[in-house]
Amino acid sequence: MCGVKTNVVTAIEITDRYGADSPQFKPLVNATARNFVMNQVSADKAYLSDANLRAVVDNSAVPYIPFKVNSRSNRRHSYFWKRMFHYYSYNQAHFMASYHKRSNVESTFSMIKAKFGDRLRSKTQTAQINEAFCKVLAHNLCCVIQSIYELGIEPGFWSEPNGFAH
Repeated sequence: MCGVKTNVVTAIEITDRYGADSPQFKPLVNATARNFVMNQVSADKAYLSDANLRAVVDNSAVPYIPFKVNSRSNRRHSYFWKRMFHYYSYNQAHFMASYHKRSNVESTFSMIKAKFGDRLRSKTQTAQINEAFCKVLAHNLCCVIQSIYELGIEPGFWSEPNGFAH
């Protein structure tokens, strides 16, 4: 997951190349909610499920996950699913404007690949995972520095608690 204003990666889960994305959605939403205030969460149609909609709502945000062409509201769907389905059906222009923020995640991937390359050079799986984490960490540091200047943020650094150095 990433922020739409700064492109900071807010949560990451690394899976094998054949791992499905949708099961990762809830843990990523929950991890992001622990450290950031979320107002909206946008995701593509592959993430449309009652569980994923509920994960976003449970974290006090509005899910913007578009519905598939053949989606229909029925009794087995949750209240949240039905509510978002009707909102999507009757307010498509606003829904799609909010959903469009999802394209920022593609920009984030592009930024990381442009800065650090699109391949992992490490040989072992553990080293590859650590290399991927390092690329994201370095990307986030670049985003924080860029945001300081572009958004006029004055960085504040706190002193060591109780005067003890760690």
